Amino acid sequence: MAKDVFQKLAHHLDSLPGGFPPTKDGVELKILKKLFSPAQAELALHCTLIPEPARVVARRAKLPLDEARTRLDEMVDQGLILGIYPKQGEPLYMAAQYVIGIWEYNVNNLDEELVGLMNAYIPTLFDPEIWKEAPQLRTIPVGKSIDAAHRIMPHEQAEELIRRQKKLHVAPCICRREHTMVGKGCGKEEETCLVFGAGAYYYEHRGVGRSITQEEALEIIKKADEQGLVLQPSNAEKIINICCCCGDCCQVLKTLKRYPRPAELAATPFVAEAQPEECIGCGVCLERCQMDALSLDDEEKVVLAVERCIGCGLCVSTCPSGALTLERKPEDEQKTVPANVKEMGMGLARARGKLSGGQVAMMGIKSKLDRLLAAKK
Repeated sequence: MAKDVFQKLAHHLDSLPGGFPPTKDGVELKILKKLFSPAQAELALHCTLIPEPARVVARRAKLPLDEARTRLDEMVDQGLILGIYPKQGEPLYMAAQYVIGIWEYNVNNLDEELVGLMNAYIPTLFDPEIWKEAPQLRTIPVGKSIDAAHRIMPHEQAEELIRRQKKLHVAPCICRREHTMVGKGCGKEEETCLVFGAGAYYYEHRGVGRSITQEEALEIIKKADEQGLVLQPSNAEKIINICCCCGDCCQVLKTLKRYPRPAELAATPFVAEAQPEECIGCGVCLERCQMDALSLDDEEKVVLAVERCIGCGLCVSTCPSGALTLERKPEDEQKTVPANVKEMGMGLARARGKLSGGQVAMMGIKSKLDRLLAAKK
């Protein structure tokens, strides 16, 4: 029976936009058994993408209300489902995707076994062809790499995205934490995962990370550039997070790096351009590039493999001679950025062939969340 409920939960999670595809060896079931008790797995089956009060979930699960509410709150605290706790009115509960979601929410609950299971699952979980069509993250350039003459949209500027936020939070980067745990850490800053709005309230409620000001978030972005971290916000104009990623630990960047043409997968409006005649052969850019897109020829002049460039601008911001610049791609090579995370999720569900009534229900979530958060302030 316990095995059956975990299989049902795996299928339930796979029906959500982010997916949870099956494997031949069943590693995904081992992950669920590590995270959920059988009773929690059963209750999670009754949580949907629509935020609902405990009484609704309890009725569907055929549980007494007090028992359901206690279990749901415990699952929120453990990062297994999402919980919304407005200042006025009753709490609401909803399903969480596995990625980006349950995995990241368990940053404080990692152990070597869970890390090993996740790394075994990554090749199945991350489908490059799906990511190419509907990525959950996009790449934006570091501010210093953009020339004043460039036409740049507000949602392409990290500083502007941060200044739009009212509720900000920072949490540990799960990718660097997991790699450090198994002795493969890169030594770069760990507290760099920026979360905004509803996500910030959720992390705050669970005691993961800490609340910060806009100025503190801007300082984190500045340090990210200094350490050579790629800025990856939500693939939406209205974002809920910004990841500061390194090619050594980030599971997204590591997967892109293994792909022969990362530029085809990355959602970015920019690409680097090299002027070898200006290059002084210092090699700084080679260390900064997370995709191995740069090299030096026999004359110590920079060579750019444009098919590997993801437009992060890290090579440009520290090039002492101006041999590297960042240019906007032609319009027909730029991927459309969804207006918000809701639309991004719909596109992801469509790309995976999982668009159903549950996904369509996402269309009504944003306004409801906004009203609840407005009441919370």
